[in-house]
Amino acid sequence: MIGGPEETILAVHVRGLDGMCAGCRAWWARLTPYPCWQVEWATSRQARAVTARFLEGAR
Repeated sequence: MIGGPEETILAVHVRGLDGMCAGCRAWWARLTPYPCWQVEWATSRQARAVTARFLEGAR
């Protein structure tokens, strides 16, 4: 999953100096606490992919 939507979201949605999500502010002008729901989605997708690769390699 190199270059997928997860990496794009995690690259943009970072903690700002004020503790708010910089990606949410830049894209939607929302003051959203970090981690926002998009970061949570992206990290869970990455974790699922890593787990699946690990389990597939363990067979």
